[in-house]
Amino acid sequence: MTEQGNQPRVSGSMNAVPEIAHSFPETPREQLDETLADLAAAAARWADTDVPARLALLTEMVDTTLAVGPDWAAAAAHAKGIHHDSPLVGEDWGSGVVALLRNLKLLERTLTDIQETGRPQPPSIKVAPNGQVVARILPTDTWDALVFPGFSGEIRLQPHVTLDQALARIGRIYRKDHAPQPGVALVLGAGNVSSIGPMDALYELFAKDHVVLLKMNPVNEHLGPYIAEAMQPLVREGFVRIVYGGADAGEYLTRHDLVDTIHVTGSDKTHDAIVFGRGEDGARRKAAGEPELTKPVTSELGNVTPVIVVPGPWSEKDIAYQGDNIASKLVQNGGFNCIAARVIVQHRAWAKRNDLLHAIRDSLTRAEERVPYYPGAVERWERFVREHPTSEWFGETGPDRVPFTLIPGLDPSEKDDIAFRTEAFCGVFGEVSLDSPRSISAYLDEAVAFCNDTLWGTLSASIIVHPRSLKDPDVAAAVERAVDELRYGSVVVNHWSAAAYAFVSPSWGAYPGAEATDIQSGRGVVHNTYLLEDVEKSVVRGPFRAPTKPAWFHTHRTLSELFPEVARFTATRDPRLFPKVVWAALRG
Repeated sequence: MTEQGNQPRVSGSMNAVPEIAHSFPETPREQLDETLADLAAAAARWADTDVPARLALLTEMVDTTLAVGPDWAAAAAHAKGIHHDSPLVGEDWGSGVVALLRNLKLLERTLTDIQETGRPQPPSIKVAPNGQVVARILPTDTWDALVFPGFSGEIRLQPHVTLDQALARIGRIYRKDHAPQPGVALVLGAGNVSSIGPMDALYELFAKDHVVLLKMNPVNEHLGPYIAEAMQPLVREGFVRIVYGGADAGEYLTRHDLVDTIHVTGSDKTHDAIVFGRGEDGARRKAAGEPELTKPVTSELGNVTPVIVVPGPWSEKDIAYQGDNIASKLVQNGGFNCIAARVIVQHRAWAKRNDLLHAIRDSLTRAEERVPYYPGAVERWERFVREHPTSEWFGETGPDRVPFTLIPGLDPSEKDDIAFRTEAFCGVFGEVSLDSPRSISAYLDEAVAFCNDTLWGTLSASIIVHPRSLKDPDVAAAVERAVDELRYGSVVVNHWSAAAYAFVSPSWGAYPGAEATDIQSGRGVVHNTYLLEDVEKSVVRGPFRAPTKPAWFHTHRTLSELFPEVARFTATRDPRLFPKVVWAALRG
């Protein structure tokens, strides 16, 4: 069992998410067999594809992704019930199209470095004072520094890795002494964020040398044709195929002889069904630690995501800004994100604790109502509010509505509280206050222990700290200690945990070490465009208040204008487009 403090952090999602009605017919079994046979035949050819040819495919994919962007984003917004003239139409431009474009461009840069120098070239890779190897991976270039002022990021490797080992393993599949190991990867796509499936496929291809069968999730399978168009160069060459179907199709594929490895983004219950099987027999095998499936399985399985608030000298404007910041971590995508904020951690003695809660309430009051498009959302919301009668919700209730909901004053001693042990996967989050009578640094130590040992999952966490607080050496040291000791695959300072996902150069995945019988947030990483191995975590830092409104703020007024401009700029890096990006950002 993974070491997670004094007890295993079992729970996770309440159940596997119920299946939605299909918008595409399920791919017939005979066609699945034929498709896998074609991929298996292409696997060695992909492994033999040299860097210049791979670069050409990436460059072509930038064009096809940009071209299909408007239709992709419009289809996603329509399916989520977003009105065509709402700024929220920009959501899937950002989390879908722009994220994929950034992934492609960063892989282009990495492969160019490999072609020119023999290995990926992160901005720096060195040994930190504690002996840990750390690679700086953000900003990736001057444009990054201009577009994301004040942001920085690093990947920390596991403590046992030496610098020589890190350099020997970076981009390993592109080394001349590497023996290719062709294979077919099954990627079981997520149903919420539309870039997850194609980006997971890119990692299998360009980091692991596997051709890919991508099975769309029934929730967003309507985007399959657009993703196929974006990935058309790889589809045309026979290195990627996209198929459709639900749990039965997924089970058939995971057990197929021609599938060598599996990557799934979903719930821990889905992972357990894949690895141990369904029903009573699956539960018995899991209890005995006897997997039914012995193929390699990597996964990203969600999180009860904490937001640790560091007490400090916050002004009224600071409180209003951070109220929007924290509320937006729930509101974005209707709360259907694996790293939506789920538990806000505060110091009970902080004089501005209630002021911040009022600012969060005010922000939720102004949030645009969202359609609960993800199956089971109403039932999950009802269970949370039934178990917490003090829940406060903002909006109308009904058979097809899930109002954004805050549960203040959770009791940290109630270790089995549903809000601590279960990912709601809808518009619900809670707040807990810790009663540390000593210093802020003692509170931070207590907050880290609470997150590590009580909250379910190990995917991502965030910390919010005022810059004046960091002038106190004790507080600054405690914040760094928290970043070090939080057992999460990414830690983001001052911004949403999703920043580690969106920047793409960081690794994205759970903290290492989970056992299959207590999988938590999963195993392995994706994105990681500098192709580092033996990753422990990514750390992303940003300003307490960014110079322009962050694009994930639900109050952003020009999101539908901003992200199409960001997409074009990301694809081309044409400096003539940069003023349009700035103009849209400033009016947010």
